[in-house]
Amino acid sequence: MKIELAKSYGFCYGVKRAIKIAEEHPHSATFGPLIHNKDEINRLKKDYDVDLVENIDDALKFDTLVIRTHGITKENLKILKSQGKKVINATCPYVTTPQNIVQNMSKEGYTIVIFGDKNHPEIKGVASYSVDPERTHIVLSAKELIGLPLGTKVAVVAQTTRKPQQYQEIVAALAVRVAELRAFNTICNATFENQEAAAELAKRADVMVIIGGKHSSNTKQLYSICKSYLDECYHIENESELKPKWFKGKKLCGISAGASTPDWIIENVVKKIEEIANNEL
Repeated sequence: MKIELAKSYGFCYGVKRAIKIAEEHPHSATFGPLIHNKDEINRLKKDYDVDLVENIDDALKFDTLVIRTHGITKENLKILKSQGKKVINATCPYVTTPQNIVQNMSKEGYTIVIFGDKNHPEIKGVASYSVDPERTHIVLSAKELIGLPLGTKVAVVAQTTRKPQQYQEIVAALAVRVAELRAFNTICNATFENQEAAAELAKRADVMVIIGGKHSSNTKQLYSICKSYLDECYHIENESELKPKWFKGKKLCGISAGASTPDWIIENVVKKIEEIANNEL
């Protein structure tokens, strides 16, 4: 069985930057999981004594806080600074862009539409920058726009890891409803490249393995895309989840990985699949 990695996969610029920042600040804590990969978070704790806190009360127990790649709410950031904490902002630049857009556009009187998951930390943070919460709407599809009080001026942004096609549908739906529309393409280029490469490989492979955290939005998007082309597609976090029966009789195993998946985990998965294939032979 041949094993082939997608042409684009794994760590993006924002994640590489965040990991480097955390490694440069040992004995600190990250406010929320730095990235959506528990194995890498455990490595940071073991090798650099970088703790993880999930709420503002626990965060205030530390002198130095590293802000997660997905960002935090404007209110929590203000609290940390007001308490004299050393704040190291590892928020991905692709995430700070929609934060700034939402803040500026809402100040100019635009109704804000955010395409994304309202429960995702990135979207919670982005929405918090609006100066008018009642005129800020979070949707996952064009259908959810029906009945919303949009007014005449709308600005729309997208979660960095969403599918471009779905964002285009939302923009098109807004364009016929409002007099003035400002649409900002805030989807990360690396995410799009990973999705395109995974789709291309899934069309040729007879089994796909997608590596990444189970809570990682961009990894779940990769899995969803590949699954649309290939039934035998599996989402795992590490090599311990691999099952030999997945590869029985297969000729091409494709592999992709989410933007929060470090190379060492990918290498372990490839090595384990090679062992499984050799044992079958």
